[in-house]
Amino acid sequence: MTEVDERRAQRLAKLARLSEQGIDPFPPRAEFTHTAEQAVAAFDPQAEQQPTVTVAGRLTSIRVMGKSTFAHLRDGSGPVQIYLQRDVLGEESYNVFRHEVDLGDFGQFTGELFATRTGEVTVRVTAWVFLGKTLRQMPDKWHGLRDTETRYRQRYLDLLSNEEVRDIFVKRTRIISAVRRFLDARGCLEVETPTLQPIYGGANARPFTTYHNELERTFYLRIADELYLKRLIIGGLDRVYEIAHNFRNEGVSTRHNPEFTACEVYEAYADYEDMMALVEQMYSQVAQEVLGTQAVSYQGQAIDLTPPWRRVSMRDAILEAAGIDIAVHRDYDGLVAAGRAAGVDLDGQPTWGKLVEKLFDQFVEPNLIQPTFIVDYPIDISPLAKQKPGAPHLVERFEFFVGGLECGNAFTELNDPLEQRQRFEQQAQAAAQGEDETQPLDEDFILALEHGMPPTGGLGFGIDRMVMLLTDQTSIREVILFPQLREE
Repeated sequence: MTEVDERRAQRLAKLARLSEQGIDPFPPRAEFTHTAEQAVAAFDPQAEQQPTVTVAGRLTSIRVMGKSTFAHLRDGSGPVQIYLQRDVLGEESYNVFRHEVDLGDFGQFTGELFATRTGEVTVRVTAWVFLGKTLRQMPDKWHGLRDTETRYRQRYLDLLSNEEVRDIFVKRTRIISAVRRFLDARGCLEVETPTLQPIYGGANARPFTTYHNELERTFYLRIADELYLKRLIIGGLDRVYEIAHNFRNEGVSTRHNPEFTACEVYEAYADYEDMMALVEQMYSQVAQEVLGTQAVSYQGQAIDLTPPWRRVSMRDAILEAAGIDIAVHRDYDGLVAAGRAAGVDLDGQPTWGKLVEKLFDQFVEPNLIQPTFIVDYPIDISPLAKQKPGAPHLVERFEFFVGGLECGNAFTELNDPLEQRQRFEQQAQAAAQGEDETQPLDEDFILALEHGMPPTGGLGFGIDRMVMLLTDQTSIREVILFPQLREE
């Protein structure tokens, strides 16, 4: 028998003894008057009589000293110390706690507050109730849970043992709430669009595929919600947003998870300049609300989110970083040769726009630490964006970067149904030539566009990457409670 099995057997024996003594080891409910945080706050060092409280939670430390015991319990608000004495509780009740209770068990404790000699607010227990038995040993209190694989597979243990992990996910919730408040105050309407879609679209990505038995047709988990949200703009809802789970059947990395959370925002009578203003205002406001500052630290870099953010064209960014002027090398072979001269192998990229993207990824993106908008992208990698006036090979699109992270993507939306059809057909040609990340022709979306869509600005940004930035994390798995993992 392994050590783990032996310890579980010991806890099972205690479980049996509790039942033999008429103690329900898994009672259906608890009664408490204060959370741990409220109990600590209720102590008044100036008062002659301290309040009596009832707290409930998981025991995280037990220190037996013969006829008395100090312990800590924790609930969702934090920890509080409790103090049990045999002379107060009686021998039977005290011995049940001493001999049958383990770290990780749950209990309910009633007593008057007092402060120890070190000043720690403590409950002097006069009565207690057993609330739940654990059959597995908790992670070591002092060393926590450090194995990365175990932390992701058993996130509940990670949350129990690592305070900093709990803080990340509390902040994640507050960040999402702050984003909602910002967009709601702007007059945007939060909506819901289908997760199961008959045609995937809104991004260049491989989808997950499923089959609907009743409808007898294939569906796809959405890779983006863009095309449905633009249908709502067409329908007269002028400002809409959705915070949604998206799914992409692609590789896993420190910045990519197959299931991720994104927010998309669409505003009628706006363009990509308006979306830039929205982004910098939103990021700075969310940081101020959640962190209390617009000056954040990411991986040792001091980052100022205060607007206005820097705006740089993709041409100028590549020219500055690599010495290659994409406006000069407008032909495919010329740009390949320029890239080769700069030490970048561009062979295998299917289009001129893909060559530009590869140069940008290689030379520019890793160095974008301070908040930066990169504007005006090649048209052939932006099938849903509006052409830039006077530059037929470019579109009014930006991506924004903070701390070396690509955080979001936005366009002045293409609202010409005839041109949109042509763009979709170009994507179909690319797919026929073997490119596996293209957007299929969506006839229903074209039909909607033919009913008229006003000039519109659209934005999509990753909630997970926003959380990574504001909690100083380099891996997306650190900010997703249950990331996808390979089978053990």
